[in-house]
Amino acid sequence: MNENTTKRSKPAGLADHVAPVMSQIELARLGGGHVAYIKTLSSDDAKRMFPAIEGLPPGINLYALHAADGTPIALTDTRQAALSHAMDGELEVASLH
Repeated sequence: MNENTTKRSKPAGLADHVAPVMSQIELARLGGGHVAYIKTLSSDDAKRMFPAIEGLPPGINLYALHAADGTPIALTDTRQAALSHAMDGELEVASLH
């Protein structure tokens, strides 16, 4: 090494650090009943998630509104309807990527 270069090392234990995973209870508390998200589902996925729903045609996309902890709140045929339901419930819709 010359005087213009330095060697930097990571603090001990930093390389082994793994981000903690949130439990469902912690995630629910994070949203506090005020945060939701919208998920696009196929009709087959919707039938599994909402077993009481009958007569869904195969091969269509639906939109499910979920609480922050993943609990399904509503199932609609348009994203706009899911957004309206969230607004009616005074829920802020979080963007998921």
